Amino acid sequence: MQTFAEITPVREQIRVWRREGRRIAFVPTMGNLHQGHLTLVRKAREQADIVVVSIFVNPMQFDKSDDLNNYPRTLDDDLAKLNSEGVELVFTPTPDIIYPNGMDRQTFVEVPGLSHMLEGALRPSHFRGVSTIVTKLFNIVQPDVACFGEKDFQQLALIRQMVADLAMPIDIIGVPTVREMDGLAMSSRNGYLTVDERQRAPVLAKTMRWISSQIRGGRRDFDEVVLDANDQLRAAGLEPDEIYIRDARTLQVVGDETSQAVILMSAFLGKARLIDNQVIELGTPASESESS
Repeated sequence: MQTFAEITPVREQIRVWRREGRRIAFVPTMGNLHQGHLTLVRKAREQADIVVVSIFVNPMQFDKSDDLNNYPRTLDDDLAKLNSEGVELVFTPTPDIIYPNGMDRQTFVEVPGLSHMLEGALRPSHFRGVSTIVTKLFNIVQPDVACFGEKDFQQLALIRQMVADLAMPIDIIGVPTVREMDGLAMSSRNGYLTVDERQRAPVLAKTMRWISSQIRGGRRDFDEVVLDANDQLRAAGLEPDEIYIRDARTLQVVGDETSQAVILMSAFLGKARLIDNQVIELGTPASESESS
């Protein structure tokens, strides 16, 4: 496994593989890798001859400096895990390499609509940071395919739209969320949970499944369903952040033409902000598809 912090050697190695006719898959991460990330790596391996992974904690997508400074950085452990997965190249740049002129003078990419709704309304600059760094990494690695987790549902939708809009020749593969045995979606931020909080954290997924059962049972009074779900979260000691029930394709309000809805949830538990989602088929109560 090769590890580079600079852009030039990454590009040189990519050119070698291109000349050899190798297909390249890419997995961008912020490190602190868990089984969810490694599932992305394994999916990438199914798609291509070469797997490239980046580890970069992107300051442009953080709204609060404390969140950025406290984000767990476990590079040595991450590299050991990726080496055991047979990854060919890991790109580990610093902010100075990615943003040599500083973020204030960095050209940015923004996806209209998706960048400023739902999660984007709560964190106005977050998705600008995501789309900018992903575009830059795509330009450096120039992969044939890139894998992203479906746990970050809006992010995946945004990247797919960006790739389509900018005519990037990259296949975007969504990979279902990997869960702990008790249903909690795997996340680097789960490391912030105390022992007691970790025991209560699966209530988020449990409440999401309850919402799903209500919708599949025919309920369409979504506002009331959300209020009831918030009560369930508070009763378990979680602080509800946002719960949305939207069209899974557009992320707009569910309408008569909607065939799939998505439940998008977030809640605070101690120092952690937990997120989750689930896709539901509408009009066919016997079938259900989980994006989580």
